[in-house]
Amino acid sequence: MTNRERQRAVLLGEPYDRLPIVHFGWWTETLQKWVQEGHLTQDEISGLYDGSEKDVALGKKQGFDYNYFTVYMGSAMSALNPLFSSEVLKEFPDGSRHERNVEGAIVLQKPGADGIPSEVGYTLVDRASWEEHYLPRLKWSPKRVNQERLATIIASEKDRTDPLGLFCGSLFGQIRNWMGVEGISYLPYDDEELFDEIIQTTADIELCTCEEILKSGAKFDFAHFWEDIAFKNGPLVSPGVFYEKVGPQYARFVKLCNQYGIDIISVDCDGAPDTLIPTWLDNGVNTMFPIEVGVWGGSFAPWREKYGDKIRGVGGMDKNVFAQDYAAIDKEIERLKPIIEMGGYIPCPDHRIPPDAIWENVQYYCDKMRKTF
Repeated sequence: MTNRERQRAVLLGEPYDRLPIVHFGWWTETLQKWVQEGHLTQDEISGLYDGSEKDVALGKKQGFDYNYFTVYMGSAMSALNPLFSSEVLKEFPDGSRHERNVEGAIVLQKPGADGIPSEVGYTLVDRASWEEHYLPRLKWSPKRVNQERLATIIASEKDRTDPLGLFCGSLFGQIRNWMGVEGISYLPYDDEELFDEIIQTTADIELCTCEEILKSGAKFDFAHFWEDIAFKNGPLVSPGVFYEKVGPQYARFVKLCNQYGIDIISVDCDGAPDTLIPTWLDNGVNTMFPIEVGVWGGSFAPWREKYGDKIRGVGGMDKNVFAQDYAAIDKEIERLKPIIEMGGYIPCPDHRIPPDAIWENVQYYCDKMRKTF
């Protein structure tokens, strides 16, 4: 079987020859550490991104079959067009500054900081700012699809053995980036009409993009959304509001995908998204990813027990064992066995592999998984 066939068989509960060994990329600092240790060269990691030739090569070198987050992103989707120009709004004596980023959020940039900067303000705060700064940047055009990249996908179809997903964008997480958690939380109560309009506009432009891609004849093994609208204690949005306002938009995408033979629809949401799962399942989004073990112990098992074969999952493998030893890895694999036996589930390090991961441990994990399953 090919990896395309394996992934489909496992997630749909059909017979398969072995479990695919899947990952979700690495932190940049992880790759740099492995270069310093002599496992990789700078050339091997330069320009590496999910699904790229270098990503595939590195994955094979460690023993993985493929990166689950290998999706066609050759489109602008709901990206603002044009993006905002980055600009410094205020500077402070310690060298830090307030900057407006390309999505209009105002962030605090600190000297030497590499992490995600704190958001201190937003351009999108009401209808006036929506109509002046955002609505004009959210117009549909076929130019949003990278036709050259799409032609490459179509040409490679016959030879492709690894799964490829159609990236459908974001129906809520993107808006949260524009407005912040507080802004998007108040909006349905302060101005429900504007809230509905922003969601509808975002969904429309993304759906048009997906339809343009699918009409080209390009084939995909699954469809995939990104949201990231939960943290360790639960969602960053009212489950009721999400169900009522965003759920029907997912259904539109699922209907389109089903028309083109795509029946595995996944969503990337970090944190504990449990109370959002009914929205996704009731509207056809059936695969959860990356199921973060983290400090809150995310697991596919209770979801499978509750929802049965309506739900599938990719993720839920505790990547922290990569910093320990072979015995810890063996223990984690034993923990995964009964979950795998429930069906519809592919283990994957629950997010990007961090800098404390030991190269040999990752290789050992891949080898042991292949022998065990």
